[in-house]
Amino acid sequence: MPARRGGTGGGPVSAWVWLLTAGAAEVAWSQSIKPTAGFTKPLPTVLCLVLAATAIYPLTRAMQHIPAGTAYTVFTGIGSTGAVLLGILLSGDPVTIPRITGIALVVAGVIVLQRLSG
Repeated sequence: MPARRGGTGGGPVSAWVWLLTAGAAEVAWSQSIKPTAGFTKPLPTVLCLVLAATAIYPLTRAMQHIPAGTAYTVFTGIGSTGAVLLGILLSGDPVTIPRITGIALVVAGVIVLQRLSG
């Protein structure tokens, strides 16, 4: 099915909700990579792979109605922002002006793409 710009997803769940779901799953997936210890620990590795698939499925649903470049950019923007924020909140990663500025720029870019993708 060809992509429709700014589409609603063709049903009760909009393409943007699919995309937000994919982004949230990517945040969880990003946090599941380190515990695999280079994919040497079986259970964390299985969890990591399941979370990866959980992130990709809603992304593919969103891409049915949102241009692939826009969808992927938003997906990775949500994932990277979430990963940085979780690092700050849970792992004690440093809060610096460059990090906060970078997050703000990513969020602004995601908002622009969402608002103008029609």
